Amino acid sequence: MPYRRGDVVLVVFPNSNLRSFKKRPALIVQDETVHTGLPQRVVACITSNMARTGTTRITIHQNSHEGQQMGLRTDSVIVVDNLVTIPDRAVEKVIGSCPAMGSIDSALKMLFQLP
Repeated sequence: MPYRRGDVVLVVFPNSNLRSFKKRPALIVQDETVHTGLPQRVVACITSNMARTGTTRITIHQNSHEGQQMGLRTDSVIVVDNLVTIPDRAVEKVIGSCPAMGSIDSALKMLFQLP
Protein backbone atom coordinates (compact mmCIF):
# COMPACT_ATOMS: atom_id res chain seq x y z
CA MET A 1 0.00 0.00 0.00
CA PRO A 2 1.40 3.42 -0.87
CA TYR A 3 1.75 5.69 2.13
CA ARG A 4 1.90 9.45 1.82
CA ARG A 5 3.62 12.18 3.77
CA GLY A 6 1.16 13.38 6.40
CA ASP A 7 -0.55 10.01 6.85
CA VAL A 8 -1.13 9.04 10.46
CA VAL A 9 -0.57 5.32 10.72
CA LEU A 10 -0.85 2.68 13.42
CA VAL A 11 2.55 0.99 13.65
CA VAL A 12 4.68 -1.27 15.74
CA PHE A 13 7.11 1.39 17.01
CA PRO A 14 10.43 0.49 18.65
CA ASN A 15 11.05 1.56 22.25
CA SER A 16 14.30 3.35 23.05
CA ASN A 17 15.98 0.05 23.98
CA LEU A 18 15.36 -1.20 20.41
CA ARG A 19 14.44 -4.60 21.85
CA SER A 20 10.79 -4.06 22.67
CA PHE A 21 8.01 -2.52 20.67
CA LYS A 22 4.66 -0.86 21.22
CA LYS A 23 1.73 -0.36 18.89
CA ARG A 24 1.15 3.38 18.56
CA PRO A 25 0.22 6.06 16.05
CA ALA A 26 3.00 7.66 14.05
CA LEU A 27 3.20 10.39 11.45
CA ILE A 28 4.83 9.70 8.09
CA VAL A 29 7.26 12.57 7.47
CA GLN A 30 9.06 11.15 4.45
CA ASP A 31 7.92 12.48 1.09
CA GLU A 32 6.44 9.66 -0.97
CA THR A 33 8.19 10.97 -4.11
CA VAL A 34 11.58 10.14 -2.60
CA HIS A 35 12.16 6.64 -3.93
CA THR A 36 14.77 4.85 -1.86
CA GLY A 37 14.24 1.45 -3.44
CA LEU A 38 13.48 0.08 0.02
CA PRO A 39 10.03 -0.74 1.45
CA GLN A 40 10.33 1.60 4.42
CA ARG A 41 9.17 4.99 5.73
CA VAL A 42 10.55 7.65 8.08
CA VAL A 43 7.99 8.39 10.78
CA ALA A 44 7.66 10.58 13.87
CA CYS A 45 6.38 9.11 17.12
CA ILE A 46 3.00 10.21 18.45
CA THR A 47 2.58 9.83 22.20
CA SER A 48 -0.23 10.38 24.68
CA ASN A 49 2.33 11.56 27.25
CA MET A 50 1.29 15.22 27.38
CA ALA A 51 4.35 16.09 29.50
CA ARG A 52 6.50 15.72 26.39
CA THR A 53 6.50 19.33 25.28
CA GLY A 54 9.14 21.41 23.55
CA THR A 55 9.96 23.38 20.45
CA THR A 56 10.15 20.28 18.26
CA ARG A 57 6.95 18.76 19.63
CA ILE A 58 3.43 19.51 18.45
CA THR A 59 0.45 19.14 20.80
CA ILE A 60 -2.76 17.88 19.21
CA HIS A 61 -6.00 17.68 21.21
CA GLN A 62 -8.26 14.75 20.38
CA ASN A 63 -11.41 16.88 20.12
CA SER A 64 -9.80 19.53 17.90
CA HIS A 65 -10.28 19.60 14.14
CA GLU A 66 -6.69 18.33 13.73
CA GLY A 67 -7.15 15.55 16.27
CA GLN A 68 -10.33 14.38 14.55
CA GLN A 69 -8.67 14.39 11.10
CA MET A 70 -5.71 12.47 12.48
CA GLY A 71 -7.91 9.76 14.01
CA LEU A 72 -6.39 10.19 17.46
CA ARG A 73 -8.09 8.53 20.46
CA THR A 74 -6.48 10.77 23.10
CA ASP A 75 -4.80 14.14 23.41
CA SER A 76 -1.38 13.57 21.89
CA VAL A 77 2.04 15.01 21.12
CA ILE A 78 3.81 14.54 17.79
CA VAL A 79 7.42 14.07 18.86
CA VAL A 80 9.20 15.39 15.78
CA ASP A 81 12.60 14.81 17.41
CA ASN A 82 11.84 11.07 17.74
CA LEU A 83 12.16 9.82 14.17
CA VAL A 84 12.60 6.24 13.12
CA THR A 85 12.71 4.35 9.84
CA ILE A 86 10.22 1.49 9.85
CA PRO A 87 9.55 -1.20 7.28
CA ASP A 88 6.24 -0.84 5.44
CA ARG A 89 5.19 -4.18 6.92
CA ALA A 90 5.22 -2.56 10.40
CA VAL A 91 2.29 -0.35 9.36
CA GLU A 92 -0.99 -1.90 10.44
CA LYS A 93 -3.24 0.72 8.86
CA VAL A 94 -3.75 4.39 8.06
CA ILE A 95 -5.95 6.02 10.72
CA GLY A 96 -6.01 9.62 9.46
CA SER A 97 -4.05 12.49 7.99
CA CYS A 98 -2.26 15.43 9.59
CA PRO A 99 -3.46 18.90 8.57
CA ALA A 100 -0.65 20.55 10.57
CA MET A 101 2.25 19.71 8.24
CA GLY A 102 3.38 23.37 8.26
CA SER A 103 4.05 23.06 11.99
CA ILE A 104 5.77 19.73 11.41
CA ASP A 105 7.99 21.27 8.73
CA SER A 106 8.93 24.11 11.08
CA ALA A 107 9.84 21.64 13.82
CA LEU A 108 11.91 19.55 11.39
CA LYS A 109 13.77 22.67 10.23
CA MET A 110 14.52 23.58 13.84
CA LEU A 111 15.59 20.03 14.66
CA PHE A 112 18.05 19.84 11.76
CA GLN A 113 18.99 23.56 11.82
CA LEU A 114 17.79 24.11 8.26
CA PRO A 115 17.10 27.58 6.87
